[in-house]
Amino acid sequence: MGQPVIIQIENIYYPILAVIGVPANIVTIFILSRGKCGLSKCITRYLVAMAVADLMILILEVILYEIKDAYFPYTFLNYTPICSLNMALLFISIDCSVWITVAFTFDRFIAICCQRLRAKYCTEKTAAVVIIVVFSLSCLQNVPIYFIYEPRELIDNVPWSCYVKSSFYTSPLWIAFLWLESLLIPFLPFIFILMLNCLTTRYILMANRVRSVLRGNHSAGSNNDPEMNNRRKSIILLLAISGNFIMLWMGERVTRLKDKSNGVPSKILQPLTARC
Repeated sequence: MGQPVIIQIENIYYPILAVIGVPANIVTIFILSRGKCGLSKCITRYLVAMAVADLMILILEVILYEIKDAYFPYTFLNYTPICSLNMALLFISIDCSVWITVAFTFDRFIAICCQRLRAKYCTEKTAAVVIIVVFSLSCLQNVPIYFIYEPRELIDNVPWSCYVKSSFYTSPLWIAFLWLESLLIPFLPFIFILMLNCLTTRYILMANRVRSVLRGNHSAGSNNDPEMNNRRKSIILLLAISGNFIMLWMGERVTRLKDKSNGVPSKILQPLTARC
C-alpha cells in the first residue's frame, strides 16, 4: 500500500525547505553578525538570536525528524535516548524562537513608547541578558520532554525509537505539564505580541500626527522628516517580524485543532517513529 498523498508531498517539500532555509539562515546570521546593516547592536542581538533559533528548528525538525524519517528511517538517530534528546532540543528551540520574538517586540515597545527607559533598557548588554534568560528558562521548561518517551521496541537489547509513556495520559503531573506547554506556546506570546504591537502602533501614529501638526507638514513634506522615516521603518520591521510569527502560529493552531477534532494527538504526544 502506497503512502498517503500528504506524506508524498511532505517528502518533497521538506528537502526543498531544508535546502533553502538552512543556507538562508546561515547567511542571515553571518550578515547580521557583521553589524553593517544600519541596525543598532541591541536589535542585531535579537535578530541574530531569532535566526539561530530558527536554524536549530530547521535542523532538528526538518532534517533530523521529517527528512530522516522519510529517507533514513533506520539510523542511530532512532535510538531512544537520541530521539528523546532530539525532541527536547526541538522544543527548546521553538520556545527560544517564540519568546525571543516576544522580547524583541517588548524591546521595540520600550524604545518607541518609553523614552525614559530607552537608554537603560534598549542596550546590547540588556539584550544579551534577556536572550540568556530566555534560553535558560526554555531549557528548564523542556527538560521533562526527554522523560516523556520510552522505547517502542527492543532490538538486540537496544532501545529503539520513541513512544509516549502510557502514564503521560493519566498522570496529573504530565497532564498539567501539557496544559502549561499549550498555554505558554503560543497563547501568551500571541497575546503579548498583539497587545504590544497595538500600543506601539498607536503611539507612533499619534506621535507622527502631533509632529506633523507642529511642523505644519500634513502632506508630502513629512516624507523629508528623518524622525518620522525612522519611526516608519521601525514599525515596518516590528510588524514584519511579529506578523510572520502570528501567521505561522495561526496555521499551527488551526492544524492542531483540526487534528484534535479528528482524534489525532498533538505533536508532543506523537511517537517519533519511522513512517512506513
